Amino acid sequence: MKKILIIGASGQIGKILTKQLSKSADFEPIALFRSEDQKQFFEELGVDYQIVSLEDSVDEIAKAISDIDAVVFSAGSGGKTGYDKTLAIDLDGAAKAMDAAERVGVKRFVIVSALNTDNRDFWNNSGMKPYYIAKHYADRILKSSNLDYTIVRPGQLLDDAGTGKITTNNPAANKSVPREDVASLIVEVLKHDHTIGKIIEFNQGDTPIWDVIKEI
Repeated sequence: MKKILIIGASGQIGKILTKQLSKSADFEPIALFRSEDQKQFFEELGVDYQIVSLEDSVDEIAKAISDIDAVVFSAGSGGKTGYDKTLAIDLDGAAKAMDAAERVGVKRFVIVSALNTDNRDFWNNSGMKPYYIAKHYADRILKSSNLDYTIVRPGQLLDDAGTGKITTNNPAANKSVPREDVASLIVEVLKHDHTIGKIIEFNQGDTPIWDVIKEI
């Protein structure tokens, strides 16, 4: 059974992913979040956790990453914080997590990014330019690392129930995807090593997630 550290486990995708992995016979999730007051959810789920802030040192993050098999980085500063936190968490926090993983010899690293992260024209018209800049450069750092990465880029995130179906065929033509389907895709990515080195851009669609993964 592989141990999967979910950085940003207290976020919406993180909680869904933790639940899904906890039900799997293949994985043991370990949650990482920044505050004591976020632990109740994981204690009730019976999931081990680490309390570490992404604004802590690389050394502190590395302690949490040691003795695991893979990292999923789903952390984000959220829409209620300023752009300084976006840079501190979505960019620098991600970079420090990558440094920590390399330091302790954890190779597998999956990051939740965003659709259009490489499209500067889109950034300029989105009203969220600092967010996309952070995601773009976090992805670039990951691609230039020695980690066995997969970059997951969903569109606008929905709270709707997942359908188990997505599309990678012109995903920008659609606008959104349920968070539950993002988590389900990550589970499949973790199961299949042929997703290493791949960027998966997607939105809700008509193709079962497993069928998409098989063709990547």
